[in-house]
Amino acid sequence: MDKGIQKNKVVSLNIPILTDGAHGVDVSQTSSRVSSLDRWIARKLLDLLDHPPLALVLWNGEEISSSTATPDARVHIRDSEVLHQLLMNPALHFGDLYSVGRIDVDGDLVEFLETAYRAAASLPKYHKLMAAQTWLFNRTRPNRITDSRDNIHHHYDIGNDFYELWLDSEAMQYTCAYFPSADLTLEQAQRAKMDHVCRKLRLKPGDRVVEAGSGWGGFARHMAKHYGVRVTSYNISHQQIVYAREKAKAEGLDGKVVYVEDDYRLIAGEYDVFVSIGMLEHVGRNHYRDLGDVIHRCLAPDGRGLIHSIGRNKPEPINAWIEKRIFPGGYPPTLRDMMDIFEAHEFSVLDIENLRLHYAKTLEHWLARFNRQAEKIERMYDSAFMRAWRLYLAGSTAGFTAGTLQLFQVVFTRGTNNDIPWSRAHLYQDLNRRD
Repeated sequence: MDKGIQKNKVVSLNIPILTDGAHGVDVSQTSSRVSSLDRWIARKLLDLLDHPPLALVLWNGEEISSSTATPDARVHIRDSEVLHQLLMNPALHFGDLYSVGRIDVDGDLVEFLETAYRAAASLPKYHKLMAAQTWLFNRTRPNRITDSRDNIHHHYDIGNDFYELWLDSEAMQYTCAYFPSADLTLEQAQRAKMDHVCRKLRLKPGDRVVEAGSGWGGFARHMAKHYGVRVTSYNISHQQIVYAREKAKAEGLDGKVVYVEDDYRLIAGEYDVFVSIGMLEHVGRNHYRDLGDVIHRCLAPDGRGLIHSIGRNKPEPINAWIEKRIFPGGYPPTLRDMMDIFEAHEFSVLDIENLRLHYAKTLEHWLARFNRQAEKIERMYDSAFMRAWRLYLAGSTAGFTAGTLQLFQVVFTRGTNNDIPWSRAHLYQDLNRRD
C-alpha cells in the first residue's frame, strides 16, 4: 500500500522555525528584561479580546491579566518578539509561534481556545482588525483546477499512515460523525453518519451514485456494500485514491465502486444521486455556481442530492493560520452562500440539519487519539508538525463548541420532482440495524 510517509514532510506546511524574530531579532540573545512597551502590548492583546479570564505569563515570570476572574488558562510568552508578532497579525502568528514552542498554554487547550473564540466573536473592534489583516496579509488561496490540486495535496497527501493513527479504524472518515447515542464509539458513530446520509438520500439497489470528494473511499464502499448502489467517486488526492482502490479490491467491490482521480468539475455521465461529504469546504465561494452547473448536468430528472459541509452563521474567511499552514483554499460557507449552488438551476432544498455538536464530539475523539499517538507522530515528522496539528484539532473543536463553526447537511432535488417524502420518518427507521 502506498502509505506515503516522508520524514521531512513538515516542510510542506511552511511552518517557520522562528528562532529569530520576524524583524531579525535573535531570540537566544533577548534579554529577560520586560519593558513598559512589552507590558503595554500584553495588555493591548487582552483588551482586543475584551479582557477575558486569561493571563499572559511573560518570559521573566511576570503575569499580566486584565480580568479579576481566576484565569481559565495561562499563556506563556517565551520572548518579547512574540508580543510584537501577535499584535501585528494574531490570527496567523499565534499558530506559528505555538507550533515552534515560543508560546505554550498552561491549562486545557480546547477550553483556552473556546474562551478566546467566544470573546473575539462578540467584539466589533476585533472583527475590524481581522478584516483589515485579512485584506492586507491573509487572503485565501484560489481554487481553480490547478490550484485545487496543490491545496488538496498540501492537506491530504502527507501520509495515509498519519491519518490512520487517529481516524476511525474501519472507514477512515475525516468528516463529522453522528452520535444518536452519546456513548457510541467513533467507529459506531461514523457508521451511523453514513447510514444517516444514506437514509436521507433514500438509496435503493441499482441507484447510480456520483460522489464528489471520496476521501479514503469508505463512504462509497459503505453505500455499495449495504445499499446495493453503484458508485462513481471523484477525488484529486492521489494517495487517497490509491488507498481507496486497494480497499475496494480487497472487499470485492471492484465492479460496484469506481474511484476516479479527477476534479469534481469534470464529472461526466448521468446519476440518480449526487452526494458530497466534506468537499464543499475546498470548493471556494467563487465556484459554487460551477458546482451547481455540474450537478445540473449530471443529475437525472428525478434525482436527489446531499451536500455535507462545515459552515458559518455569517460570512467570514477561514482562520489565517489554518488557511496558510494546514487547509489552504478552505472556506466554510453560510447557508446563504450555499444557495448559489441551487438557485441558478432551481433546485429545491428539502431538508437542512445542523450537526455542530456532533462534529465537536467527533473532534474530541480525534484529538484524544491524536494525543495518544503524539510521540509517534513527532518521530514520524517533527515537533512543529505535531504541535501544529494538535492546535488545529483543538481549535476546530473549540470552533464548534463556541458556535463559530457549523456543520450543515442539505438535501435537495430538482424543483420539478414530486417524488419526495411526506415526512422525515425515513431518517430514523432501523437506526440501530448495525452495531
